[in-house]
Amino acid sequence: MNNNRLLVAVGWVGSIFGLIGSLLLALHVPYSGYGFLAYLGSNFAWLYHGVKTRTWALVVMQVGFTATSLVGLRNWVF
Repeated sequence: MNNNRLLVAVGWVGSIFGLIGSLLLALHVPYSGYGFLAYLGSNFAWLYHGVKTRTWALVVMQVGFTATSLVGLRNWVF
């Protein structure tokens, strides 16, 4: 898979995981906390995409979102 196709695929993975995370948290059911895991998947995908495309504003935003996802996951687990 060439680099451009990989970046497109990673972008789609990031988008889909982000939407799944939002849906899980919005449902407010006992397993909603798994939304934070989906967010982490999204965060890592977008971090990869941002670094590869040198989109530093996206990287900075995703570092912040990764931190909030980790806080949410910590609060959900404990």
